[in-house]
Amino acid sequence: MISSVQNSTTANAPTSAPATSSTNAQQTQFLTMLTAQLKNQDPLNPMDNAQITSQLAALSTVTGINQLNTTLAALSNTMSLGASTSLIGTGVLVPSSALNLASGKAMGGVNLAGPADGLSVEVKDASGNTVQTLQLGTQTAGGVLPFAWDGSTAAGTIAPDGAYTFTAQATQSGAISTPPTLGFGTVNAITPGTSGVTVNVNGLGGFALSAIQQVY
Repeated sequence: MISSVQNSTTANAPTSAPATSSTNAQQTQFLTMLTAQLKNQDPLNPMDNAQITSQLAALSTVTGINQLNTTLAALSNTMSLGASTSLIGTGVLVPSSALNLASGKAMGGVNLAGPADGLSVEVKDASGNTVQTLQLGTQTAGGVLPFAWDGSTAAGTIAPDGAYTFTAQATQSGAISTPPTLGFGTVNAITPGTSGVTVNVNGLGGFALSAIQQVY
């Protein structure tokens, strides 16, 4: 079964260190300003206690919000890691032009922005030579469009297993476009980091969770 995670709400969670640093900087800046105000106030017209209390309350509110944001960011990162571990061992489509042919089977995808009168995929070998051009026909709507290649070549032979690349071309009302391509691979590891969770896809590299376009 195919499920889309393109609109996943999991985003790269910010780290707590910058938030803490920002809070400390705000507190220091506020206290510096307050001290300067007290030193330079008019002795005949001193600051009202209520005014000072109001400023302290404002600082407390900002500090509380920053601490809440830090807590929510840490919670979001933990939830992202827990949810993403279920992807290990599954196939995914991610932004890539790589096409791996194994046992006469290869899979990729195209991220089509809208309908197309015609859509084609050009497969190239490691030397950049065109091996096959797949005609995917008319597409009535945009979105992620998976495709499969059986290894057959334009010359009528079978291509050897190995690494290939591909590009896509779409035509609509005479206009030609090159929609983004998607590589297929299996998730073999999930790596937490300071900038969020990285999904490691076999043969394709590491990607943010939000980069996954479809799960198989």
